[in-house]
Amino acid sequence: MSTVSTFQYLFQAMTPTGSKTLGFRAATNEHQLADDLRREQLLLLRSWKLPVGGSPPARLPLADEAALNDQLTILLSRGVPLIDALEVAATVVHARSKARIMRLREMVAAGDSFSEACKKLGAFDVVTIAVYRSAERTGDIAGAARRLADSAKRRLSIRGKAITVMIYPAVVFSISILIFVGLLVFLVPMIAAQLRQMKITPNAFSQSIFSLGEWVSTNLGLSMLIVLGMGIGIIILRKRAIQGLLALANRVPAISRLLLTVEMTRFFSVMAAMVKSGIPLSDALATATAVLSSPKLRAQFAVLQKSLVEGGIWRSLVEKVDELPLATRRLLIAAERAGDLDSAFDGLAKDMADEVDVRSARLLAFLEPAAIVLMFLLIGPLILAIAIPLMTFRSG
Repeated sequence: MSTVSTFQYLFQAMTPTGSKTLGFRAATNEHQLADDLRREQLLLLRSWKLPVGGSPPARLPLADEAALNDQLTILLSRGVPLIDALEVAATVVHARSKARIMRLREMVAAGDSFSEACKKLGAFDVVTIAVYRSAERTGDIAGAARRLADSAKRRLSIRGKAITVMIYPAVVFSISILIFVGLLVFLVPMIAAQLRQMKITPNAFSQSIFSLGEWVSTNLGLSMLIVLGMGIGIIILRKRAIQGLLALANRVPAISRLLLTVEMTRFFSVMAAMVKSGIPLSDALATATAVLSSPKLRAQFAVLQKSLVEGGIWRSLVEKVDELPLATRRLLIAAERAGDLDSAFDGLAKDMADEVDVRSARLLAFLEPAAIVLMFLLIGPLILAIAIPLMTFRSG
């Protein structure tokens, strides 16, 4: 069953105190928009559908997904009915997600199964829906929620480490850009004017920098429009830009190994959650392979899954997935023989998460000096362009 598209609305609503407020909100139609605002004690007065194409419903934020499943684990394991548990869970997520959880509760109360309601809502991925569907057959939704919460927390931890790795170089690069623009727009034209007054003829390199700085300073409005256009172009083509950056990053051994470890952490976390919920191994592989972005890894697991459905033997098929480390393949073979693949997947996810910690620390140690070098390469030419004529003049 396909999910309906959502649209962006500009709305005017009345608050409980009688004041009016404006805002933006995504909804499938105006009726749903009014319902969502009503749950937040807002009365819809007017709405305008923005002229943008419809898109699939946005996923529930990972932090809210973890909080939701944590709350369901606690309440359902203590015998609280699912409808009541969802009502309580709506209070522990962010305000933007509260209306969606309440809508989920209403669908369950109207007779939909939990997994079907999650699918209709469009806020959960195929892994989550598959785990809930399997849990409904076994009657262990609390256990499924616990496994999904653990998986979400693990992914949140990995995301946090990735952000930590990128913060330092991003800050250094941003400061470098600001210093570069400041020097180019204000200092370079002033130095160029002073040199002309002193009748000093700069070399070709310095002259090119001075000409650029004076043009930017004189045409500051046009320069800002060009930068704005480049920014809009990057936003429009952000998917291609991200793909290009990932392709470039994969050429750097330290980064490519970290990305592969992150991929495997996500993959094994998903596999652990699905297999523990009773989903057949081949079905779990078909769903979990979708979370992989590495073309080689995805292709090898796709072949493994297809061969497994056709009657292949696990131990011989795993051996062919040479993108996995040898130790990992041996562990999976031994776990399959012992009938304990779910624990093996969970253990591998934890081990990979620990390895992400180590590789992130190493990469950060490499990026710190690299960011300083990048800062020099960006600002250094301006400083040299200014310094060379001055030194030549003094020595003359």
